Amino acid sequence: MANINDFKSALKGGGARANQYTVTMPFPGFAAVGGETRTMSFLCTATNLPGMTLAEIAVPFRGRNLYIAGDRTIDTWSTTILNDTDFAIRNAFERWMNEINAMSDNSGLENPADYMVDAFVDHLDRAGQVIKAYTFRGMWPLTVAPIELTAAEAGEVESFEITYRYQFFETNTTT
Repeated sequence: MANINDFKSALKGGGARANQYTVTMPFPGFAAVGGETRTMSFLCTATNLPGMTLAEIAVPFRGRNLYIAGDRTIDTWSTTILNDTDFAIRNAFERWMNEINAMSDNSGLENPADYMVDAFVDHLDRAGQVIKAYTFRGMWPLTVAPIELTAAEAGEVESFEITYRYQFFETNTTT
């Protein structure tokens, strides 16, 4: 029968901690004015590691279905950012999205390589060492969420969420 010591020895490193991570967002040159990548690594208060889904294909056979693996679907990725008083990160995302599709005349960049970047999430142990690394390939902002302005929240710093679309991800253990 298992005991607490068996459990402790199975929980390597005391367990991965959800608050130990860094996000590296290399903004395209047209969106950055300087320092956004470093600032975002500090102001990103939440993100997630991507999930994975393989679709299934039902193949009928004499009144029953045989289920086989189908294609992989790619979910979106999101981050939550604290807003500072110079709006540095939000402004960078607004410039990025405006270059993709300008609000004024619906024009924008035509070549995806001109607006897509590779972004990185490193999950860290308590000593700051990378225990799992993710690279989001061909990523661009899909939505910049609104910032709610309200007199009811006197003790909070504003934050906003960004949702991204990416082509696929790689990890330090898979490609």
